[in-house]
Amino acid sequence: MTIFDEDLFLKGLDQRKATLGAGYVERNLAAADDFSRPFQEAMTAWCWGFGWGDDTLPPKTRSMLNLAMLGALGKMHEWELHCRGAITNGVTREEIRAILHVIGIYCGVPQALECFRAARKVLEEQPAP
Repeated sequence: MTIFDEDLFLKGLDQRKATLGAGYVERNLAAADDFSRPFQEAMTAWCWGFGWGDDTLPPKTRSMLNLAMLGALGKMHEWELHCRGAITNGVTREEIRAILHVIGIYCGVPQALECFRAARKVLEEQPAP
């Protein structure tokens, strides 16, 4: 039984790969089993096809929003993943720092510090400019 629109899934798959990297996405989908596969497919269709597939906001803006929201929620594994994606989508080091300042103001210094730690890890992985 299919629980999503195939076209939306394919659109989402393209966007997900463009932001997070084809290798990462393909590994996640390949690792999905009967228990987790429906969620992987639905999330790809809904989040990436419906949410990210809308052309109203460019990918860079969506990435910046994601960093702010994931930081506010304290979802650090996802924050780190989306920080890499944000860089892929053109978010600069300075813009990441500015987002972290906003997280500190609205979500508290401890949460901003967690995000700074994750950002430092991701930024150190990046090739030198």
